[in-house]
Parts: sequence; structure tokens; C-alpha cells
Amino acid sequence: MGFKLSHGVLRLVSGAFILNSGVSKLSLDDEGSARLQDMTAHAIPQAKQVSPKMFGKMVAGAEMALGAALLAPFVPTRLAALGLTAFSSGLLAVYAKTPGLTQSDGIRPTPAGVPMAKDAWLAGIGVALLIDRKHHPIKARRKVAQARAAQAKTAIKSAVK
Repeated sequence: MGFKLSHGVLRLVSGAFILNSGVSKLSLDDEGSARLQDMTAHAIPQAKQVSPKMFGKMVAGAEMALGAALLAPFVPTRLAALGLTAFSSGLLAVYAKTPGLTQSDGIRPTPAGVPMAKDAWLAGIGVALLIDRKHHPIKARRKVAQARAAQAKTAIKSAVK
């Protein structure tokens, strides 16, 4: 499996952003952790099952782990992309379900929702990394089938002679 420069750029940008966000959350005070937990609980009610301080530390750790995975070249792109897509889906769920962040249509952000809505770019990067493949599986299978058919045809011709 080779390295693709386009994957490296996308992983670098998103990984550095998420890693920095996680490091910043390490210094959250109790009030900041509680706000983060309350906002998350709109989309994921289970977030309330731990203390706000523990929740803040867990989010910080998860963001740092994901950011590091995106930045580490030895982590397969598809694996890092799965993590990024899951993470960004959670962010978009929080955005969509938190009152006051979207306009009446439920999609366009209010001024208060712009900081969360901008994270849609992370979802776009995750999906792009997931669907971009060096070798298209259907084309690859077709080539293998054609090669086998040609070999079989050659074997039949030589057996008939």
C-alpha cells in the first residue's frame, strides 16, 4: 500500500486541528467541562452518566488519540478515516440537536451555530478518505477475470493441439 500525497495533506490538516483541540481541552475548568457535557448530551444522552470533569478529560483524550492517529503515517488511512468520520458525525449530531444552533430549517446555522457548523469539513475529509481508493475493486476484479479467461483460452488451445 503506497502513500498518497492527497491523503497526507488531508490527514495533516484535520489531525493537527483535532490534536490541538484535545490538548486545549485538557485545561478545561469544571464550568467549561459542564458546558461541553450539556451540549453533547443533546445528541448523546449517555454523556451525562459521568462527572463533567471526567467527561472533559475523556473528550480531550479521545481528540488527542484521533489527532495522533491521523498524523501517524503508520496508521492505515481507512482506519484513521473511520475514526474521523465517526467523530465528525458526532459533532454534526450535536450541532443538529442543540437548540439555538440551527435556523428553523434545521440545517443552516444561526450565528451561535457557526462554530459547530464549520466542523462539517471534518466529515467531508473523513468521507473523502474513506471513498478514495487507489484501485477500484470492481475494475480490479474485472481485470483478474479477464486474465483468467485468457489463460483458460490459451490452455484449451494448447490442449486441443
